[in-house]
Amino acid sequence: MTNFYPLYIDPGTGSMLFSILIGAAATLYFLFRALIIKFKLIASGGGGRVKTASGYPFVIYNEGKQYCNVFKPVLDIFEKRAVELLYLTSVQDDPVFEAGYKFVKSEFIGEGNKAFMRLNFISADIVLMTTPGLNVYQLKRSKSVKHYAHILHAPSDATMYRLFGIDYYDSILLTGDYQAGDIRVLEKLRELPEKQLVTVGCTYLDVFAEKIKTIQAEENHPFTVLVSPSWGPSALLSRYGEKLLTPLVNTGWRIIVRPHPQSKTSEKAVLDALTANFKDAKNLEWDYERENIYSLAKADIMISDFSGIIFDYAFLFDKPVMFVRQHIDLRPYDADDLDDETKRNLWQFKTADEIGIELKEEFFDTIGDVIKNTADSAELREAREKARDTAWQFRGEAGARIVDFMLSCRGKIAVGS
Repeated sequence: MTNFYPLYIDPGTGSMLFSILIGAAATLYFLFRALIIKFKLIASGGGGRVKTASGYPFVIYNEGKQYCNVFKPVLDIFEKRAVELLYLTSVQDDPVFEAGYKFVKSEFIGEGNKAFMRLNFISADIVLMTTPGLNVYQLKRSKSVKHYAHILHAPSDATMYRLFGIDYYDSILLTGDYQAGDIRVLEKLRELPEKQLVTVGCTYLDVFAEKIKTIQAEENHPFTVLVSPSWGPSALLSRYGEKLLTPLVNTGWRIIVRPHPQSKTSEKAVLDALTANFKDAKNLEWDYERENIYSLAKADIMISDFSGIIFDYAFLFDKPVMFVRQHIDLRPYDADDLDDETKRNLWQFKTADEIGIELKEEFFDTIGDVIKNTADSAELREAREKARDTAWQFRGEAGARIVDFMLSCRGKIAVGS
């Protein structure tokens, strides 16, 4: 969630430099092309005003499959209110193409640099995205977009993006009021203008809460442990991998491992090695499905690290979570610019302590007994409820609140233009 929401391109690698060169070349090409169009409009009496290519005041961009449910409630409300919207997606099989919308126009624009080429010169009043790093690397602010809005797509700290992840947006749509404080601190530290911060709730949790009602309980349900970590060198699979999975498999319980989506790209070697090591384990399943809801529904307990999926599980299913505490290097994240006291008390880490049960490395070998003895106390249930009320506000209303914000924002733009 976010799981946290890393910048997908590592600026420290040669491939990053190569991508920047490609992006720069593409930018020059499209700039030249835009100038030609502008001159043609002037010559034809267009007064130098470039008409919006899409003809839509509202645009949404979806960068990946994991975000389809983030936008679905928003698309549904646009359609219900008969308001036209352009939905651009980098997901070739995006469910939107089968939705039968009349007012939501959908278009696949490719991935990576190909998508950025289109986005960097898009014309719209308001663009809504989950994509971090606007105006940092290849994804630039288009001069023909009046307002960029970023939707936080997990109920966790907004400062756990990779550096400068949300600095250059005009507004941030929050899942809970608590996320605003640290954003304001970063704005002052970096001498940035204040963004509009609006609490709207969490769209994908709203979707999952409804979907859960349709999931049938398993017959002959086996006791199931879900291992669902974040990604990177500090995350569970990279750091402990076989040392954790071996004793779990030896319990004979059903073990479901759901790696973070970014793991398939950023730590493929780790996953390949683990898959090979456990290829004969009949009770271990690997889950790479777009939606995590089905694995969450099967699980009796979850083991994670600092991933935001802890909150998905606790908030939606109200079941116990275990976490392996380890040092996380905050230097690649926005949170590193906060003062030491604030860093120690980041909401998601503090709350994980309150709603979860620490699994220490020295207990891995006896993990079966540890899990059997894990009690879901009234104190833990109360802590989960408190955390849910804090981080997932306006439950069931996020889609409507986002559309209300976008319509209101465009009204202000129209008045000011």
